[in-house]
Amino acid sequence: MSQEIELKLSLPAKAVPALRRHPIFSGAARQGNAVTLDNTYFDTPELALKQRKVALRIRRHGRVRLQTVKCSAVSAGGLTQRPEWEQPYSGAFDFAAIDAPKVLKLLKRHEAALQPVFSTRFRRETRLYAPREGVHILIMIDTGEVIAGEQREPICELELELVEGEPLDLLLLASQLAADLPLLPNDVSKAERGYRLHLGGEPEAMRAEASTIDANETPVEAFRTLASSCLRQWQANVSAAAHSSKPEFIHQLRVALRRLRSLLALFAPALPADFVADWRERLKHNADRFGDTRDLDVLYDEVLAPVVAGATTEEPAIRRLAGLALAARDEARDAAVHDLDLAAQGRLLIGFTAALHALPTNELIDAIDLRNFVRLQLTRLRKKVRRRFEAAADLVPAHLHALRIALKRLRYGVEFFAPLFPAKASRRYLERIVRAQDALGFVNDVDVARGRLLGWAGEDAELRAAAAFVSGWHSPRYARLARRSLRELEPLLWGKTPWAR
Repeated sequence: MSQEIELKLSLPAKAVPALRRHPIFSGAARQGNAVTLDNTYFDTPELALKQRKVALRIRRHGRVRLQTVKCSAVSAGGLTQRPEWEQPYSGAFDFAAIDAPKVLKLLKRHEAALQPVFSTRFRRETRLYAPREGVHILIMIDTGEVIAGEQREPICELELELVEGEPLDLLLLASQLAADLPLLPNDVSKAERGYRLHLGGEPEAMRAEASTIDANETPVEAFRTLASSCLRQWQANVSAAAHSSKPEFIHQLRVALRRLRSLLALFAPALPADFVADWRERLKHNADRFGDTRDLDVLYDEVLAPVVAGATTEEPAIRRLAGLALAARDEARDAAVHDLDLAAQGRLLIGFTAALHALPTNELIDAIDLRNFVRLQLTRLRKKVRRRFEAAADLVPAHLHALRIALKRLRYGVEFFAPLFPAKASRRYLERIVRAQDALGFVNDVDVARGRLLGWAGEDAELRAAAAFVSGWHSPRYARLARRSLRELEPLLWGKTPWAR
């Protein structure tokens, strides 16, 4: 078994000539002529291999045929590590060299039912980049298509494969190329794309993954684990948003950036101060590009739509107001797509991933017990929520909003660190936080909507009356949820916590 370490980057087809002319690519040693690779992927009719995240492919290059088995990859920001078994193919499957018992058992059990499912055909140009002794990286341009029945999808990728060196060397090379080219990290393999095309499915917004940290990790190791998860969420939603108008992709992109910024704050005592300050600011600036889209979706769907559905006497003016809201929402969506500069997102993703791999550590930080570190951080977060809670007793919108933000950060912290503490207690604590956060979220949505609606109404008396009607329509629920959230938070903030000793 070999361990394949690669960095996959997508790029527009129109950028390929510029890539070929780039000094790094053109100056690297050519590895033979460009070749055309035909690949057929096999699985059972029920896709038993896909369910276990195993891919089986036969590759044909001229008269040479190779059998390859790959397992699920660990990816972050396009950087992928996966086990791989490759050998000559003589016309019949041979799994004798598979030294992973579970993978071997799976393949042998389903061998008789294996059949072609989809294929890929692409042209590969390969160069060897060797900037210094001990670093050798294959640079490969793949252009072609994925084929599943009558369905086809283009392939245009740059793969950087580590022959000798460290994963950071791949990221540093990618950073150099991305400074001049529109490259976006892409964790989706050709096999995954083929299965999706075969099944006819569309990509779904990627939500936050469950935390997988371990108590034996150092704080820096735990930070890398959690930050890599946030990177996967960010990258997946950037890729999907570039090809879809669904607002959920932009929303989950922003969630990933918020979680990553919260993570930087939580681990700040164990990280270099300049790294934390630099990336918190850059990630905030990036998230702010897409803020209006989600806010206006919520304003219309959660605040205006229920009123429009039940309006009577105020109906004409309310419908005018709704029209203004829809126009603003559509404009914000168009702006979000326009602002989704894939080259800029790619540079940020590659840059953060490289910085993550280059993080320094020392014996003092390594000696810190992760559970003790986490207890201190969660206790600090809870104290901040307490202060915001006490200020919000007056139900002033600004104070309720500050409480909601502090509570959200506590929620992220509990989610990040949940594996370190009793599962049942952590789950219950989180459920109560989410309930209070949702209530405060609705309160904030109404407050934000009130200001926007009055802004759109301007000096139009009918529209101002309609805006007041909308706020009044929600006021009973607004007041009820504001009071309920405070009532339910009090025992949460002063009672026992999952991280208590």
